[in-house]
Amino acid sequence: MEIRNLRTFLQVAEQNSFTAAANTLGYSQSTVSFQIKQLEDELACLLFDRINHTLTLTDRGRELLEYAQKVLRLTDEFKQNIVSTNEPEGTVHIVSPDSVCEAMMMTNYTDFYNQYPNIKLKFSTADTSDMFRMLDRNEADIVLTLDSHVYGRDYIIAKEEPVQMHFVTNVRSPYVGKKNLSMRQLLGETFVLTEEGVGYRRLLDQVLEKMSLEVRPVLELGRTDIITEVLSNGIGISFLPDFVTKELVEAGRLAYLDVLDIQFDVWKQLLYHRNKWISHTLRCFIEYVKRMEFQN
Repeated sequence: MEIRNLRTFLQVAEQNSFTAAANTLGYSQSTVSFQIKQLEDELACLLFDRINHTLTLTDRGRELLEYAQKVLRLTDEFKQNIVSTNEPEGTVHIVSPDSVCEAMMMTNYTDFYNQYPNIKLKFSTADTSDMFRMLDRNEADIVLTLDSHVYGRDYIIAKEEPVQMHFVTNVRSPYVGKKNLSMRQLLGETFVLTEEGVGYRRLLDQVLEKMSLEVRPVLELGRTDIITEVLSNGIGISFLPDFVTKELVEAGRLAYLDVLDIQFDVWKQLLYHRNKWISHTLRCFIEYVKRMEFQN
């Protein structure tokens, strides 16, 4: 049984498509079809059902999937151990919300690069559900979430901590300094928020819905650095993690609002799939993030 055929099988199984697998692997579709046919002939069973252009794993295919993942994980580990040096190198694919990516890149990347110059970091952004879909399909190595607390037997929590959140605005706002504000008092104001349905914005909207309230922002975007710049220029109110706004508040450019009736927990978590092979490179990244402060 050839390793390359198992890799092709794994790609087809993860993407439910011969064409998509061929594009990922850089093969022609006929090559992918041939390799899958080789596997099926060798194992004397059908691995995929092909009905109305829909591709699904058979029972035997699902059995092979588990074994293929283990074989390829061990193969990759063996190869890296054979050629390993004291200096870790390779790529780590991290999926995170925009604000977490910004914080890591702006405050920690130079230090990380100085320690591990041969490790390439690839950042992608996604909402929480897409993050875990990517982990399940081995399309990402690790995720950094900024959401409600995530539990799951398929995932290992490498590090976690609660995140402080505040409504924040320009220091000249008439609401600054007022105690025990209610959300209803703010509804008529201009809001600038992160993207709807993503992370803590989704949690905020869920709390507002339970209160029969709705906020309609004039601006929605994932870039918290742009949001804080807009706020500093005197436009609007936002709801952001303290690690994004702390320095601007301390510098006197922004101020926190004392909103009494919006309470929910937000967690920052570093997670990876239980079945993920932890290479030396990935382990170095995980240990680095575990050592550093999540909140800056």
